[in-house]
Amino acid sequence: AFGPHTFIRPEPQAMWQPRFDEWSAAGEFIPGSDEDGGGRWQFSGQFAQGVPDEGWALAWDDIRFTAKPTPFRHLQFFPDMAPVWDWMRAQLGEMTEAETLNLFGYTGLGSLALSRHGKVTHVDASKKSVAQARENAALSGMAERPIRWLVDDAAKFTGREVRRERRYDGIILDPPKFGRGPDGEVWRLEEHLPGLISDCAKLLDKDSRFLFLTVYAVRMSSHAIAGLLEEALRGLPGQIEHGDLAVREEGEGGRLLPTAIFARWSNPV
Repeated sequence: AFGPHTFIRPEPQAMWQPRFDEWSAAGEFIPGSDEDGGGRWQFSGQFAQGVPDEGWALAWDDIRFTAKPTPFRHLQFFPDMAPVWDWMRAQLGEMTEAETLNLFGYTGLGSLALSRHGKVTHVDASKKSVAQARENAALSGMAERPIRWLVDDAAKFTGREVRRERRYDGIILDPPKFGRGPDGEVWRLEEHLPGLISDCAKLLDKDSRFLFLTVYAVRMSSHAIAGLLEEALRGLPGQIEHGDLAVREEGEGGRLLPTAIFARWSNPV
């Protein structure tokens, strides 16, 4: 359930029997025939006449945002990231003048969470996603927060920041398996992630607080991306942890559904 609406989204890792026999769903995602994605939504009930263009409002802590089904199976946000936003805020503690970077920032919820602590640079290649992030900021009453909203290729931007000798107190990045930048730049995770992490490491120093990396939809272990962080951040203090992100079923004995892998570096100062 996403606020007042329930959806059916097939998930191959949920190999157990459904908790409920019947679902009264406003929409069901019908996967494509190929393994790499594709598919379409089939709506009924509340959305039998179509989904409103404006979607509907949801909230997390002090953040308000819009939910709406997308062609990519999700609903303009990732609920499994909520513990990550809490964790980032905990790393920054009482800081109010931090400078943080959100790469592949999507619809901006992570950027809004970080903006409590100071300046945020939000980077995404999708003009539509950045526009939605700005709308979420306005909906949250945070339009005047010191956030730079940039439509840019994350790898190219990070490289330029390294040449400018910039530094950040924290970096979060959520790269896709495959993507294209605003000028047609091609992103392939296994090929380009090591170079991006290497550049991110150059934007951190001994006084920085965190780096959080999430990876979805790949056949890869969290050990692999943890090893990548260990290599890139070898000269810095702090610790590296890794594991799975998951969502939990409601009710007693709710099972954990893994959604992504993560690796994170933290440096309590």
